Amino acid sequence: MGSGQAKFLIPQETGFKNLAKSSILHKQKYLDMKTFILIHGSWHSAWNWHRVTPILEQRGHTVHAVDLPGMGRDKTPIKEVTMKSTVKHICQLIDSIEGKVVLVGHSKNGIMISQVAEYRPEKIEKLIYLAAYLIPNGKTQGEYSVQDTDGVLKPYVTRYESTASHTLQPEIYREGLYHDCDDNITELAKLLLGHEPVESGVTPLQLTEENYGSVPRYYIECTEDRAVTPFIQRKMYTETPCEKVYSLPTSHSPFFSRPQELCEIFNEIAAI
Repeated sequence: MGSGQAKFLIPQETGFKNLAKSSILHKQKYLDMKTFILIHGSWHSAWNWHRVTPILEQRGHTVHAVDLPGMGRDKTPIKEVTMKSTVKHICQLIDSIEGKVVLVGHSKNGIMISQVAEYRPEKIEKLIYLAAYLIPNGKTQGEYSVQDTDGVLKPYVTRYESTASHTLQPEIYREGLYHDCDDNITELAKLLLGHEPVESGVTPLQLTEENYGSVPRYYIECTEDRAVTPFIQRKMYTETPCEKVYSLPTSHSPFFSRPQELCEIFNEIAAI
């Protein structure tokens, strides 16, 4: 090369090596992107996750926040809702999604993600229990709920025999569910909370080690929870051990009060 020709040099730190590093990081970021299915708890619906969904989506995840049968925008008559029909509803969503999912269950409906994992273990990458009922084979959610004697909700539950359902009285919403949340959350709840079917709470789970037991479990405890108290949360994840237990100093509703911190945990679990 003659002296009149300029040499084209690529500095080591900004050249092909950095391009390769960038490609690896991009590939790793793509691999870390997950499909989350978010399952709400008793009386609630998909609106639970309205602060969480955009944060997860901003990180590149795909998010499905579900209205379970009879809840929210799903207009199935509440007296027709069973655990079987609810589990089927979630399984059908999972079957429509390419690849594996991360299944998150809040509160009572930890029982739903457990039973779904029994039927679709090959489609579920991880289970995340958020202040949720983590119940062993042959037991019911009701059997554990009755042990949670410090919870404040039970005196405020109104039962309806004609529809085999119950509701929660609004005067306990803030103290029992949202004590660390914005006031507007309580006001929204007064408009949006509905009937909860009774049957699923007294239906024994049917779980096996071969199926349900093959899916990694993670637990997020809420240490200021007045609905599903820390006592019963710890009892459940001690009896049914998880890969890891995370703690948030929140009420029963961290998706409203601490959505960013909750999503940081979701992201960490997704990357494991």
